[in-house]
Amino acid sequence: MANYYSDIPEIKFELENSPLMQRIVELKERDFADKDQYPEAPLDHADAMENYNRVLDIVGDITGNIIAPNAEAVDAEGPHHENGRVRYASKTYENQQAMTQAGLNGMTMPRRYNGLNLPVTVYTAANEIVSAGDAGFENIWSLQDCIETLYSFGSEEQRERYIPRVCNGETMSMDLTEPDAGSDLQSVMLKATYDEENDCWRLNGSKRFITNGDSDIHLVLARSEAGTRDGRGLSMFIYDKRDGGVDVRRIENKLGIHGSPTCELVYKNAKCELCGDRKLGLIKYVMSLMNGARLGIAAQSVGLSQAAYNEAIAYARDRKQFGKAIIEFPAVSELISNIKAKLDAGRALLYQTARYVDIYKALEDISRDRKLTPEERAELKQYSRLADAFTPLAKGMNSEYANQNAYDSIQVHGGSGFMLEYACQRIYRDARITSIYEGTTQLQTVAAIRYITNGFYASVIEEMEQAPVAADYESALSRIKAMAVKLNESTAAVRQTENQEMLDLCARHLYEMTANVIMSHLLLRNASLAPEFFGDSLKVYLNIAEAEVERHALWISRQSLESLEAYRRQ
Repeated sequence: MANYYSDIPEIKFELENSPLMQRIVELKERDFADKDQYPEAPLDHADAMENYNRVLDIVGDITGNIIAPNAEAVDAEGPHHENGRVRYASKTYENQQAMTQAGLNGMTMPRRYNGLNLPVTVYTAANEIVSAGDAGFENIWSLQDCIETLYSFGSEEQRERYIPRVCNGETMSMDLTEPDAGSDLQSVMLKATYDEENDCWRLNGSKRFITNGDSDIHLVLARSEAGTRDGRGLSMFIYDKRDGGVDVRRIENKLGIHGSPTCELVYKNAKCELCGDRKLGLIKYVMSLMNGARLGIAAQSVGLSQAAYNEAIAYARDRKQFGKAIIEFPAVSELISNIKAKLDAGRALLYQTARYVDIYKALEDISRDRKLTPEERAELKQYSRLADAFTPLAKGMNSEYANQNAYDSIQVHGGSGFMLEYACQRIYRDARITSIYEGTTQLQTVAAIRYITNGFYASVIEEMEQAPVAADYESALSRIKAMAVKLNESTAAVRQTENQEMLDLCARHLYEMTANVIMSHLLLRNASLAPEFFGDSLKVYLNIAEAEVERHALWISRQSLESLEAYRRQ
């Protein structure tokens, strides 16, 4: 019996070996105030951690014994478009039933709404685990996270109506993009008009590329202010499928994540209700929604990297050529070691980001019930900024690594990897979307670049350099410090040009250099605590990171204002 949690001890390590977890549990459980009202609520920190492990063990068991075995059949069948509705692949319903019967919905929601009140870090681990089994199904299941936006910005009456439904297994979607508004959400034109006679809002228009678009509950970005054409005219609405008025025009025929229906939707006078305040749909609510989604895609990407590693190492140990297993050949073992090193480095970045998100979100939640102390307000500001800075790194780098690792997993398989009967080809197809949806890697760079130019990441790296490391890894720390020097020199060189186009040209290179240095530090910390898990990955990753930092630094040093013209002419 496979278990995608207990079989991967690195996930449990990330859950249990951060000094921030004590604070996260304390804040999430409000000093364990629920223990007298809810029998399932933990009594203390140890009880909470045991509960988190128990939940993830259930997720791991369902993934290993239901979701993963169903993945190939779901990929082959895909969803069906019938009379304006979506019917999932048959095995998808088995997956859903297993997760719902185990009570694995509404994971981060408070217990008063029938949620599990789990930290984002634990939910992130669950997302990673499910994605390792089937990234397509994870898209359906993990969109329960949309309820975070409704919880944060909706009214209490809306929370009481909708959150328990999600906790009981109903699905969600976020309806943002349109045929003429992809990354440029300011151009959204789906029309929202107020129906005076029926005291409700009505939606008219279309949406495209909507993941799980025939869900039960939709969060919809629409233009509520007539005559506007920018983000200030957009509001967020809640659409309930029970009210009708939205049809699925078609399901997109995609390269990968076949189990996840991506839909084009048509709204015809669809009844809906305002979520939060008018005009803040894009400016405030979608930004919050997208940050949560980007953390989810980072987790999905790590799960895909884990799946790629699993397939590569299993095949390399079993496949024999020239009288020995191919894993014994250096050319193959290097590929597998690189996959594992990027997986461990990316996972470290993922969970550090999730921990930052946990602290600021818990403090935000507390602020709805009482005034924060000055110390808590400072803590909220600190961790909100860290979460905002780390999320684009976690999403961008892990999605790129998922693509690289899936590619290398096929390479390990050789010609067999090109055959449909091997799972590595599905993982490769599924991984491709991760660096595109919920903001391309280029957009993650845009989100991160200000933290590079204003010195925020540099200050975080300086603090990381002061952390104690095991004596065996002092030389590794010196190598990482040398990488940081190259990063700072490259950043200064670009800034000195005082040219925005030059900054735009070099941004991706500075972004990757920054991520390489930060992931090296995080992996160094993990190796110092658990060399048996991370010692080899640190050695391999430092070689990768040093080479990448050197490459980017050299590239930046060769750029000039004249080179901008060459790029324009291509």
